[in-house]
Amino acid sequence: MSDAYDTLLNEAKGRPFAAIVGWPVDHSRSPALHGFWLKQHGIDAHYGRMPVEPNRAALETLVAFLKKTPNARGCNLTLPHKIDILPLLDKIDPAAARIGAVNTVIKRADGSLEGRNSDAFGFLAALIDGAPRWTAAKGPVVVLGAGGAARAVVASLVDAGVPELRLLNRTQSSAIELGTAFTPSDGRRIAIERWEDRSAVLEDATLLVNTTSLGMKGQPPLDIDLARLPTDAAVDDIVYVPLETPLLAAARARGNRCVDGLGMLLHQGRMGFEAWFGLKVAVSAEQRAAVLAA
Repeated sequence: MSDAYDTLLNEAKGRPFAAIVGWPVDHSRSPALHGFWLKQHGIDAHYGRMPVEPNRAALETLVAFLKKTPNARGCNLTLPHKIDILPLLDKIDPAAARIGAVNTVIKRADGSLEGRNSDAFGFLAALIDGAPRWTAAKGPVVVLGAGGAARAVVASLVDAGVPELRLLNRTQSSAIELGTAFTPSDGRRIAIERWEDRSAVLEDATLLVNTTSLGMKGQPPLDIDLARLPTDAAVDDIVYVPLETPLLAAARARGNRCVDGLGMLLHQGRMGFEAWFGLKVAVSAEQRAAVLAA
């Protein structure tokens, strides 16, 4: 057992627990998010951090740990594990299977592990909260990235009825795969654009979504010129550390409605919490403030 697992067990002190799993994971606000609900509702449980290296052996160790530890209830997954975990779980929820990524693992009564995805719900709920005037029918949407989070975002936008999606990724083959997987059967268009054209394709867009790690603390900024983006378009960056990414700062300066990544984090957390700790919860302004202060 690695030091990270021992640390988590020591923190839990025999109580039911879950954790955020990623590499890196120190930046995650998930412990503050779930800690708020635990305290608010007087639940004697723990939510911690679990750094897990990006390789199959490390993920297999994680799965074995969750199964054999009686007080383990599951975990959340962040970069870079949302896709690689799929073949190691006992069951994949249909919505997560469609998206092709898991961000929430639930330990069931028989000890088996089920993978779910709450990112799609969390993204759309946060977008509606943060940009209430945006509607799916308004026009084209540009999505940057093609990883696990992008799959959830694209699924939610297609289901919401967006008439045209423009997908761009630094590795274009990944964008092609993503677009093919989610092309609607009703004739709506998913266009795969070149990464070097990311500034040009903003013409007439109603929403720009960044799902890449560019702009995250410790990562390069997202290099994009917003000049062609209409000023009444919304800009959504699912990165939340920092809360105000260079993309959002540039968009806000020119008058675009901005949606930061914290709202998506808060809303997506509800599914896991309710399954692990048995209580329905709601996102609140007080919770957002507490998570920001953590």
